[in-house]
Amino acid sequence: MHNEILTIFDEAGHRIGTAPRAEVHRLGHWHETFHCWFINKTQEIPYIYLQLRSEQKQEYAGLLDITAAGHLLTHETVEDGIREVQEELGLELAFDELIPLGTIPYCMIKENLIDKERAHVFVYNNPYPLDDFKLQEEEVAGIVITKFADFRSFWQGEIHSLQINGFKVDSNGQKINIQQSVDRTHFVPHEAAYFTRIIEGIEAIILTSTIVTEDI
Repeated sequence: MHNEILTIFDEAGHRIGTAPRAEVHRLGHWHETFHCWFINKTQEIPYIYLQLRSEQKQEYAGLLDITAAGHLLTHETVEDGIREVQEELGLELAFDELIPLGTIPYCMIKENLIDKERAHVFVYNNPYPLDDFKLQEEEVAGIVITKFADFRSFWQGEIHSLQINGFKVDSNGQKINIQQSVDRTHFVPHEAAYFTRIIEGIEAIILTSTIVTEDI
């Protein structure tokens, strides 16, 4: 995975070449990623889905993150990013089922990692119950949901904890139910501006679209 070759860009978004993933993160080159946020409505209440990253991950292990996401390789188009949903969640979606939120540039920096992403972000109106998710266990440890209104209040600083419900997979491959309260230390530290864009985009979808209703 870490020998993947990525296209790199300058600050203005112009393509300037390619580089191995490890070098991209070490030197802080801009590169492309695919993000897909799942939403759903249950009993008229909108929910958002979060991925629990595997403890095997080299970066941000065990933290909550985007429902499905990954890097776009140098030979891939944005449309090819749909493979991340199938690989990580075991669900086969068509690209035209996704609702685009646009390209969001943002940066995360920690020790030995400068992650400058041009994230192509999409939303998916999910009809699948949690039992249908077949996780790629080396990448994803679990899937949880939370009320979208609470998610919005959480990232706007109005509340400081968030109730999540879902499942994780143990070392024996068994699903274990999750019901717990989390705070910001439980999340991959995306920029606040990124979450603002996501929340605004999903709110617009909720107001203008018919969201799938499903028992989850």
